[in-house]
Amino acid sequence: MTLRTLDSLGSLEGKRVIVRCDLNVPLRDGVITDDGRVRASLPTLNALINAGARVVVCSHLGRPDGAPDPQYSLEPVAQRLSELLGKPVAFARDTVGESARSAVEATENGGIVVLENLRFNAGETAKDDATREAFAAQLAELGDALVSDGFGVVHRKQASVYDLAGILPSAAGLLIATELDVLDRLTEKPEQPYTVVLGGSKVSDKLGVIAHLLPRVDRLLVGGGMLFTFLAAEGHAVASSLLEKDQLDTVRGYIAEAKERGVELVLPTDVVVASGFAADADHETVAADAIEQSSFGASGIGLDIGPDTAARFAEAIRGSKTVFWNGPMGVFEFPAFAAGTKTVAQALTEVDGLSVVGGGDSAAAVRQLGFSDDRFGHISTGGGASLEFLEGKKLPGLEVLGWQ
Repeated sequence: MTLRTLDSLGSLEGKRVIVRCDLNVPLRDGVITDDGRVRASLPTLNALINAGARVVVCSHLGRPDGAPDPQYSLEPVAQRLSELLGKPVAFARDTVGESARSAVEATENGGIVVLENLRFNAGETAKDDATREAFAAQLAELGDALVSDGFGVVHRKQASVYDLAGILPSAAGLLIATELDVLDRLTEKPEQPYTVVLGGSKVSDKLGVIAHLLPRVDRLLVGGGMLFTFLAAEGHAVASSLLEKDQLDTVRGYIAEAKERGVELVLPTDVVVASGFAADADHETVAADAIEQSSFGASGIGLDIGPDTAARFAEAIRGSKTVFWNGPMGVFEFPAFAAGTKTVAQALTEVDGLSVVGGGDSAAAVRQLGFSDDRFGHISTGGGASLEFLEGKKLPGLEVLGWQ
């Protein structure tokens, strides 16, 4: 497998290098609540700055629906980048308009400018090829080369991710190269024992990952909202807990396949059941096969794995050489239902091998629960892109960079 890297672009001194980052960070009242994706972009940006390039950063943020929307402005991200880089970062108030052209023109060697949100232009995400290509052509006028470094968007056929790479000399940045190295280790050459921990709300979001990884793993641990579909597939009542009835037969198939392959499928033995979906809801721990026998009866809702399950999960994780975790074990945003997720995160920090946190909600959870990034082998910025890679899908934003 070949991937065009920074070296393939030759000398970049004085060249305008467009860097497609993934700076889609969570904002609350204009303040970044998790700057993990901003920090993940720093190695590539610093490499280009040190090479004397004129760096033009572009990204999307949120879903502004193809028109300017102040709540999705990248200006707070530009300010945070300036703080992290320790140097001024210019900000253009449009993507391909007069402000962008002027800001790029004014950028000196080793300087950096951030363009406004790409999705303020409908051409970025257009389904129509010609519309998308036209926007990519406008972006191309601002640069001499493209460095694609937003791993979280490589599964999207979008103007800045796909079409632009076909217009300008293009290569992958350091972040994408690192992500691919880690994902390759998870799929092609994992060190055994190999444990995958899946959580999050829906089984349907993880079907492809389960199917692709079952032949490769030694253990599969299931928590989060998706656990209730597994319990129901085994014949247990789950009260008012999240349940995807249309996936019961599929899940039964996975349970049978795991048994046939000798994969240890570890399901919860106890669950924290609450009176409702609220931070201050009454709650109690019950056996996983007795959810409707809680004090809340058929109206009870499971919001976390129980302590016995968390301890079993932690033991399995610590006894592994490779661990991939995607999806919280419960509603970690509510402190009363964060214990399962915190126990799993702690166990990942104690793995004697490769521990990978699979982006998205899992990355947000570990940071919110007080864990620093360097305690894990790798925290993916990929989210949906990571999952699609692990499903064995082709990703257009990688193929256009030479990845086969």
